[in-house]
Amino acid sequence: MPWYSFTPIGTPDVSNPNHYTLVGSTPPSCPTPNEQLCAIQASDNMSKPILTDSLIAEIGNTVNNKIESTNVLLKP
Repeated sequence: MPWYSFTPIGTPDVSNPNHYTLVGSTPPSCPTPNEQLCAIQASDNMSKPILTDSLIAEIGNTVNNKIESTNVLLKP
């Protein structure tokens, strides 16, 4: 599955596919400390991520706990 950088425009919305930029098959560099959303790994729909309910929940848990997961990377 491809990786997408979180690149919000205006008010950040992790559930909006338009707030992500396709990076490719290699995860982007996300510096520490782990505090906010950096990138996600998701299935692709015309260069935008498919944001399932389970992925949105994984994003929320990862950001709240400040611990990266298989599909979610964090940055400062």
